[in-house]
Formats: sequence, C-alpha cells, structure tokens
Amino acid sequence: MNKLKDFFQTELPKINFVLKKELQVLNPMVREVGEHVLLAGGKRLRPVLTILTSRCLGKTKEDIYPLACSLEFLHSATLIHDDILDNADLRRGRECTHLVFGIKRAVLAGDALLALANMLVAKYDIPAMNYCVAEAILKTVTGEVEEIDNLRNPFMDEAVYLEIIRGKTAFLIQAACACGAMVSGVSRDVLKRVSSFGMNLGVAFQLVDDALDYAVDAELLGKPHGNDIREGKITLPLILFLKSLSKQERQVLLEKISANSLDEKQTQDIISSIQKAGLDQKVRNEAQVYLKEAMDSLLTFPVSRERDLLEEMLEMVKTRNF
Repeated sequence: MNKLKDFFQTELPKINFVLKKELQVLNPMVREVGEHVLLAGGKRLRPVLTILTSRCLGKTKEDIYPLACSLEFLHSATLIHDDILDNADLRRGRECTHLVFGIKRAVLAGDALLALANMLVAKYDIPAMNYCVAEAILKTVTGEVEEIDNLRNPFMDEAVYLEIIRGKTAFLIQAACACGAMVSGVSRDVLKRVSSFGMNLGVAFQLVDDALDYAVDAELLGKPHGNDIREGKITLPLILFLKSLSKQERQVLLEKISANSLDEKQTQDIISSIQKAGLDQKVRNEAQVYLKEAMDSLLTFPVSRERDLLEEMLEMVKTRNF
C-alpha cells in the first residue's frame, strides 16, 4: 500500500495543477463554483485509474492528464447535482456548493463541468471514447433517477439496489479505466477486460461506501453518519437488516421508512443494530466478491509496476475505512 500512497502523492499535484488550469476556460462566476468542489480535496480515484490503466497498457504517447482530469470534472458535476437532490449539508467536510452559491448557480456550474469534460475528451479525437464517456454520463443519471424513484420504497431488493449502484457509481469508474485503455489503442478484447475490471471495482467501491455510512463517524467520512437512512436511501446494510426482522417488526419499520416518520432515536437504534449484527461487515464481504472478479481481469493485464499499483488499489478499496 505504501507504493500506491507514494504514487498518489506524486500524481495528485500534477492532477490538481491540470484541474485548476482547465477550469480557467470557464466564466469566473462558474469557475468559482467549480473550484469550491474540485479544489476542496477528494481521492482523485478516477483520474488516477485513467493514468494507471493507460500506463499499464503502455502504448500511449499522449498527454494523459487532461483526459484523466475530464473524469474528475464529470465526477464533480455529479456530486454538485447529487448534493442538491439529497438536500445535503456537507461534502468532503465542507459546506455543499449549493448552500454557498445557491441552487441555480450550482446546477449551472455542474452543467458547465459536464460540458468541459466532454470538450477535453473530444480533443483526443477518439470517437469510441466520446461514446464511452457519454454512455457513462447517461448511466450515472439513470442510476440517480432510479435511486430517487426508490427512495423509501418498501419493496426495494438487492437486485434493484445493485442496478442503482452500477449506474450511479460503477459506470463512471469503468469509463475512467476504459478511457485509459482506449487512448492506448488496445484491442476490443483487452478493452472488454479493462471494462470488466472497472465495473467490478466500481460496484465494490460503492458497496464499501454504503457499509461505511453505518460504521464510521462524520468526522472521518466528511458527511453525516447514517445519512442514507435519513434520506430514505435503501442500501444493502438496511436491506439485510430488514431481512433479519420478524414479519411484524419488518412491516412496522417499513411503514415508518415509507412514511418518513422515523425519529432520530429510532434512526440511531437502527444504525446501532446494524453495527451490532455485523451487517456493515457483511456488505464489505459482498464487496470482496466483486474485487475478486476485478482481480481476475487485472491478472490478464501486462505485468508492470502499474498493474501492481492497480492491485494495491483493489486492496485499498477492500480495507477502506473513510
């Protein structure tokens, strides 16, 4: 893990430099909003995946940084819009963009970041890459719409949940990896394996994220503890908890969730029960199934320093605690 940490420390200043540089093309009123969300920090997982995948496949002489940063612009745009839809207060430990600049300005800034990302991708003149990014945006929006449609849905099940997280999280991570492969000019077969790696990594990442919502403090996560249940999001830890209840207990709780009538004590009791039953860890165990699938794909990549770092990335997701 130390090698991956060193890689992040080396690459993050370069990524942040390009992010700031590319933001300069935006109108100052829009740029200010973009800087609030982009320069507040963040894992930069998506641009790092683009860089590592491209270098692992080793065929590109292109400047990879604008492409890598386009994925971060896309991700940041979704965060701005998500926080508005969720009525969120905090993001990465800071006040959310829409609370600082207002909803209208935040929405338009998110749209501008989407456009900027597409402009950066188009400069590489690879039509398949344009399609890949457009599809990822479409899938992300669809996942968000499905999540909204299923808020406080008493009939939510694991199949629908997995469809939602593939859309809202995994497709963009898949695109980050696929773009790195496409700019390297790989074959269709290699691209298929890279896409499988990215999709499984993305699903695992969101599973762990949803487990963490029931397992860590706001100070570590940068957003309120147990926020999903307060927002009516039926994620896997809660689905498993509902399954563990008697029919009568489950019905009573489902009615409260559906009616949005849980008080804070009841919410905290549910969080505590999920922790005591180890259901957050059970979700993390489920994530390991997808991480294994990702590893199987990764082992078909050329042996290289970058492949070793991508393997460490899988371990990082597995052990992530914030």
